[in-house]
Amino acid sequence: MKELKAVNKYFIKYKHLLILGVFFVITSNIFGLYTPEYIRYSIDILVENLSIYHLTDGFNQQAFLKHNIALLILFFASVILLTSLIKGLLMFFMRQTLIVMSRKVEYDQKNEMYLQYQKLNTTFYKRNNTGDLMSRISEDVSRVRMYVGPAVMYLINTAALFAMVIYVMFDINFYLSILVLLPLPILVYAIYKVSSIINIKSENISIALSALTTRAQEVFSGIRVVQSFAIDKLVQDEFYEASNHYKNQNISLAKVDSFFMPLMVLLIGLSMLLVVYVGGIEITKGSFTAGNIAEFVFYINMLTWPVASLGWCVSLIQRAEASQKRINHFLEDKNEIRNDATTSIDEIKAIAFKDVTFTYPDTGIQALTNINLEIKKGEKVAIIGKTGSGKSTIAELILRTYDIQQGAININQFNIQDIDLVGYRDKIGYTPQDIFLFSDTIKNNIIFGQDVLSDETIEQYAKVAHVHNDIHQLPKQYDTIVGERGVMLSGGQKQRISIARSLVKNPELILLDDCLSAVDAHTEKTILNNLQETLRNKTVVFITHRIFAIMNFNKILVLEDGKIIEQGNHAQLMDLKGTYYDYYQLQQAEVAEV
Repeated sequence: MKELKAVNKYFIKYKHLLILGVFFVITSNIFGLYTPEYIRYSIDILVENLSIYHLTDGFNQQAFLKHNIALLILFFASVILLTSLIKGLLMFFMRQTLIVMSRKVEYDQKNEMYLQYQKLNTTFYKRNNTGDLMSRISEDVSRVRMYVGPAVMYLINTAALFAMVIYVMFDINFYLSILVLLPLPILVYAIYKVSSIINIKSENISIALSALTTRAQEVFSGIRVVQSFAIDKLVQDEFYEASNHYKNQNISLAKVDSFFMPLMVLLIGLSMLLVVYVGGIEITKGSFTAGNIAEFVFYINMLTWPVASLGWCVSLIQRAEASQKRINHFLEDKNEIRNDATTSIDEIKAIAFKDVTFTYPDTGIQALTNINLEIKKGEKVAIIGKTGSGKSTIAELILRTYDIQQGAININQFNIQDIDLVGYRDKIGYTPQDIFLFSDTIKNNIIFGQDVLSDETIEQYAKVAHVHNDIHQLPKQYDTIVGERGVMLSGGQKQRISIARSLVKNPELILLDDCLSAVDAHTEKTILNNLQETLRNKTVVFITHRIFAIMNFNKILVLEDGKIIEQGNHAQLMDLKGTYYDYYQLQQAEVAEV
C-alpha cells in the first residue's frame, strides 16, 4: 500500500470526521453485541420456565407462569429491538462521517489534479492522451474514494467487531471458540495469495479503460472526418476491440473476486457445524446450554459479513493502489516551465533573442539555430517562411511555453526565466495557428478570462476583427453557442473571434500566428487595416505566408530551416532580390492568375 500513503494527508486533514466515524463504528458494534446475549438469556429462561410450566400442569400456578413467560419474552424482545435501533442509528452516523469524508477527499483530489493540469506545460499534453487524462481525474479518483470511504469503514468495522466478538466468545467457552476460529488462518492465507493477483488485474483494467476512453474521445472529436470517409464500421470494430479488451480484463478480475464468496460461505458453514456438534456434546455434559449455542450461532453470523467484506475490501484497496499509482505518477510530473521568479515588469519595452538555439524535447527536431533578433516597444514585426521553418516556434518561445537549450531571451534586459510568468503573459494577446473555441457563447469566448465587459466594448473589438456582421446574422447573435471547439462556425469566423479575444484584454504585445489563413484576401486586408489603427501604439508580431499583408511592417524576418536568412522592411528586402523577393514575385503571379 505504499502508493496509497499519498492519501494520508487527507486523513490528517479530515481527522475530526475520521475519529468521529471510528467512535460510531465502535459504539454501534457494542450495542450489536447485546442482541446475541439477550437471545441467550431469553432462550435459557424460556427453556427453564417451560420445564416448570409443564411440571405445574393442572395446578393454578400454571396460568401465572404463562403470564410471566409472556412478559419475559416481551421484555427481551423490547431490549433487542431497542439495542438494534440504537445500533442502526449509530451506523447511520458512521456512514454520515466516513462516507462524507471520502466525498470531501474526492473533491480535494480532483481539484488538486485539475490545478496540476493547468500548471503543466505543452510538452506534457503532447505526451499524454486526453482520454487518459480524463480517466485519471474521474475513474481513478473514484476508485481512491472507494478506498478512503467504504474500504476504510468496513475494515475498521471488521477489526472492531472481530475484537469484541472474539473476546466475548472466549469468555463464554475457550475450547469452542478455538475450534470455531480454526478456519480463519485459511481465509487470511487465501486473501494474501489472491491480493497480488487482484493488484495486477486492477492496473490492467485502468490501462484498458484509458485506452477505451481515449479512443471514444478521438472518434467523438473527429466524427465529421469518420463520417466523410464512410469508415463507420471500421471505427466501430476498433472500438469494439478496445471495449472487448476492457470487458475481458474486468471479467478476469471478477473471476478472482468470485473466489472469495464461496470460500466465506464454506468457512462460515464449517464454523456453525462445529458449534452445533461440539455445543451439543457440551450440553450433554451440562457445561453448555441451548442459549449458548444460539448465542454462538449469532456471533458467527455477525462475523459473516465482515469476513465476507474482507475480500471486497482487498479488491477495493488493490484497485485504489493501482489508480493512486497512476495519479501519483501524474502529480509527480515536474512542470518543465517553472515560475519561481518574483521579478515583475511594468511593461514590455523590448524582447531580445541572443544566439537562441532550440530543439523540441519530445521529437528531437531542431527548430531554431542561432537566432538573433530584437523587437522594440511599438514595432510591427512580421515573420514569413516556409512551413516548418520555425515561425511558430518563435511565438511559443516569446510566450515561454518552452525553455531554450542555448542562448538567452531577454525581456527588458531581464532573462525571461527570471520574471514572473503569469504577470508577463497577462500583457500578451495570443492568437494561435490552431484556433480553439470553448463550447460556450460567442460573447463568453471573446471575453474569456476577463472581467465583465460592456456589450459596446465587445462589439468594438468584434468589428476590429471584422466578425461583428457575421455574428449579427446568427440566430442568437453574441449569445449563440459555438459548439465543441467552435464546430458551429466556419474556419474564418473562428479565427476572427479568436483575434477579438486576444484584443479585448488590451494587451501590450500582440502575437498573431498565421491566424488569417482561413479568410480571403479582401477580408484579411480589412482586418489588417483595422488592426493598424487599433494597435498603433502596441507591439505586434505577425506570422503569415502572405507578403501583401505585411508590406507596411517596420521589420520583416525571413526564416528558412530555423535560421533568419533575411531581415529588414519591404523596400530593403526587395532591393536584396533574395528569398523575400522570390516569395513576392511568386505570390504576385498567383494573384495575377486569379
